[in-house]
Parts: sequence; structure tokens; C-alpha cells
Amino acid sequence: MEVIQYLSGLAIPFSVLIILIYGLIEKKRVFDIFLEGAKEGLEIVFKIFPNLIGLFVAIGALRSSGILDLVIQWLYPIISLFEIPTQIMPLAIIRPISGSASMAIATDIMKINGVDTIIGKVASTIMGSTETTLYTIAIYTGVVRIKKTRFVLAAALIGDFVGMMASVIIWRIMS
Repeated sequence: MEVIQYLSGLAIPFSVLIILIYGLIEKKRVFDIFLEGAKEGLEIVFKIFPNLIGLFVAIGALRSSGILDLVIQWLYPIISLFEIPTQIMPLAIIRPISGSASMAIATDIMKINGVDTIIGKVASTIMGSTETTLYTIAIYTGVVRIKKTRFVLAAALIGDFVGMMASVIIWRIMS
């Protein structure tokens, strides 16, 4: 374990050293290239900033308004049919929208239910097997100005649903 910690501590300085040596060998102006990349990065941040603000406001409103609880009550017949634990439903609903909000919900789930319970394990697996789909699509398509995302969105949401259902089924079998 100490070897892994030592190597992980050296990873970034070693990577920087390799880049600098490569730049010297190829006679590239490494710092100028770095500055150009930083400038492009800032331009991208300014392009995606309005999308981020909109998503954060929408997520905050969704969490504080009680709409999430109403959606879970509305979905309860389907949830009970598939024997999905209702405790993970806030995570299942928020995960495609926001990574930070879903991390907060997953943390709450694990504090309340424990990490070694089936609910904690399902929540952990959902966090690892799904993506913040709406966020990712909004950011990437917003930057390159793609307007038609209908099929991308449908495929990505199906993938998230499969990941969530697989999490529940696998932990039901494993427990």
C-alpha cells in the first residue's frame, strides 16, 4: 500500500517532467503551448458557464421544492413492481442531471442506511455505473453548438436506466 501511495505522489511531477523533456527534445516552446491551451480552456469555460448556471439553479429548485418526493410517489407502483428500494429513487432521478447533487444524495443514503446494506451497495453501484447524462450532453453539445440531441439523449438515458436496474438486480442476487 505504501508503494502505491509513493507512486501516486510521483505521478504528476513525473508527468510534467516527461512533458518538459519531450518539449526540449522536439524543440517546442512548452510554456507557450501551455498558455495557448490555458487560453482555450478559459474560452470553453465562458461558453459553458450559462449552461452550468441553468443546471445548478434547476437542481436546487428540484431538491428544495418537494417535486422529487411527488415524482417518487407517482412512480411508486412501478418501483414496487420491480422491488426497487424507494430510498435510492432520489439518487436514480438526480444522477442523470447532476454529479454533485447525486453525490450529496448518495452520501445521505449511506449515512442513513449504512454502506454495507443492500441500499448502500446499490447506491454505490449506481454512482459508478451511470453518468450525469443531461449535464454531459448539455455541456458538450452546447460547446460545439449541436441542437439535435434527441437520439443521443434517448440512448444515454436508456444506458443510465440499464445501469440502475442492473445495480438493483445484481445486489439482490448477491445479498
